[in-house]
Amino acid sequence: MLLAIDVGNTNTVLGLFDGDELMRSYRVKTDARSTADEYRLTFDGLLRDDPDITGVALCSTVPAVLREMRGMLERYFVHVPHVIIEPGAKTGVPVLMDNPKEVGADRIANTIAAHTLYGGPCIVVDFGTSTNFDVVSAKGEFIGGVLAPGVEISLDALAQRAAQLRKVELVPPRTVVAKNTVEALQSGALYGFAGQVDGIVRRIVAEIGEVKQVIATGGLAPVVIPESETVNVHRADLTLQGLRIVFAKNT
Repeated sequence: MLLAIDVGNTNTVLGLFDGDELMRSYRVKTDARSTADEYRLTFDGLLRDDPDITGVALCSTVPAVLREMRGMLERYFVHVPHVIIEPGAKTGVPVLMDNPKEVGADRIANTIAAHTLYGGPCIVVDFGTSTNFDVVSAKGEFIGGVLAPGVEISLDALAQRAAQLRKVELVPPRTVVAKNTVEALQSGALYGFAGQVDGIVRRIVAEIGEVKQVIATGGLAPVVIPESETVNVHRADLTLQGLRIVFAKNT
């Protein structure tokens, strides 16, 4: 079984693959203070009843966690082949950016998965700590993208800076024009971010031409995409699939 590990700023997602099939996945919080031994204990608890791990693929957007994860792999998975998406790993993704090293490993994984599974050109919208729009060419190149504040951190900032506003559950309100503060916040967040996605996607298409697919992924994608007019594919495991593909290219 291949263990794919996607370390994000807020959450870490684990996926277990049997060949090309994702058998199960787990989501835990990312803690930059955790040590290699603590991560090993967490993974042991989650994977206790699963078959033996025969390979590990890892990407991380948090340098402090990447250091500890690397230590965990070297200490506890020494006899298991492991691949980390970082400079030197074979991804097959040309990064057409001014500074390719600035592009997060998760965005590289999303790019290769989107192009392999859906072809190009396409746009990947990743709803995470930030909302990332990644543009993939017909050849599978990472052309560039857009970064916007994420849904949760925007709501957190609003609650912190406004005395009479608070955090709310992100669910659809009864009506767009709300009759109370909670539903007003829900309406603004839900329809506001859906409108942001549609607006940015349309501007990208106007700039580069038509795309085959607009693919949504990330923890908050199921909340926003029902209200979006431009997203036509939801793939929750896109980053994990990218890790699987990169692992196959490097072993």
